[in-house]
Amino acid sequence: EVVAPDMDPDEVRPKLGDVRLEELRCACETLGVDVNYVLGYRDSGMADTPANQHPECFAQADLYEATGRLVELMRQTRPHVITCYNEYGGYGHPDHIQVNRVTVAAFHAAGDPAQYPGIGPAPWQPQKLYYTSYPRSYIVMRYEVMRAMGDDTPLDRPDFDPNRVGTPDEDITIRVDVRAYMQRKVAALRCHRTQVSPDWWYFRIPPEVLQDKFNEEMFLRIVSHVPAGLPETDLFAGLR
Repeated sequence: EVVAPDMDPDEVRPKLGDVRLEELRCACETLGVDVNYVLGYRDSGMADTPANQHPECFAQADLYEATGRLVELMRQTRPHVITCYNEYGGYGHPDHIQVNRVTVAAFHAAGDPAQYPGIGPAPWQPQKLYYTSYPRSYIVMRYEVMRAMGDDTPLDRPDFDPNRVGTPDEDITIRVDVRAYMQRKVAALRCHRTQVSPDWWYFRIPPEVLQDKFNEEMFLRIVSHVPAGLPETDLFAGLR
């Protein structure tokens, strides 16, 4: 969906893939990410849409072949820590669910010489695997902030149950303080002009509220091959 008001949808839609790659480049540059790798699949759209049935979309990709692409990257770049979406894809996007499947499979396969022999350099076993996560209290706080700004939120629905959203707070295994990077994060999000509206709630929050209320990134630790106690405040705990 093209959401930036200065964009012509008829002009952008035929080249949306290239536009999205440029948005990714912009976000990486803003965050100071030197290298990004693209596996080459099409966006899958949401379930039951035509995009979701396209043979080149990520949701239709062969799991073994797609995992092999990521195994090759892991063996080339030799990461110690891997993060990805949870098994529900965060909010159920088919691409996000496939990211989870492929990433978890590659995490376990990359260090096994019996799997994908001949792909990439020598086997390499990442040491820690995390799922990105949003605790329930964070989601409810987000809705409260949105309501204070005059937005309609699920809090206003009689069937809303706060115990059925997000991850239970007590299950969160790591909270990373990102206060120093909040404005850079906002700037990187603004790069994704065909995905995030300029009047999105996150962009309308006063900077001081953003710094005070939304200053952590949260994860669930799924695997650790190094001794590291819980809870953590550092994705690289036990590795430094």
